[in-house]
Amino acid sequence: MLTSLDKASPWAIGIFRIVVGFLFFCHGTSSLFAWPVAPYSGQTADFGAWPSWWAAAIQFAGGILIMLGVGTRAAAFIGSGSMAVAYFWKHQGDGLLPIQNDGDSAALFCWALLLLVFIGGGKLALSSVLNRRTSTSSDSVRVGEPA
Repeated sequence: MLTSLDKASPWAIGIFRIVVGFLFFCHGTSSLFAWPVAPYSGQTADFGAWPSWWAAAIQFAGGILIMLGVGTRAAAFIGSGSMAVAYFWKHQGDGLLPIQNDGDSAALFCWALLLLVFIGGGKLALSSVLNRRTSTSSDSVRVGEPA
C-alpha cells in the first residue's frame, strides 16, 4: 500500500499546490477586485495602499504562479513571508492563538506555502513541462552542430 501512496505523492502534491494557489489567488482577487466576494470590510484595497494593496497583489500574483506551477518555490516563499507578517502584524495583538485572533487563514497559508517551498510543485506544474521541452531540445543537439 505504501508503494502505491509513494507513487501517487507527486500527483497529490500537484493537486495540493493547485488548491492552495487557487485559494491564495481568491484572497487577492477579493481584496483587489471584490471578486468572488468583497472582503470583510466591504471595500477593496486602494491602489498602492500599504499594506493591504501590496498583500493583495502578492496573493493575486503568487496565487497564479503557484496554481500554474511556475516559480512555485519563490512565489511560495514570498507568499509565506507575507502571511507571517500579516499574522504577527494584524492578528497577534488580538490574542495568542489563531482561533482567538481570527488569524487562522494567515497561519494556514503561511505554513502551507512554506511546505511548498521545500517540496516544490509536484506533477502538473507548468515548469516541469517547460523543463522537459528544454532538456529534450538540448539533448538532441550534438557536439559540433549548431543549435
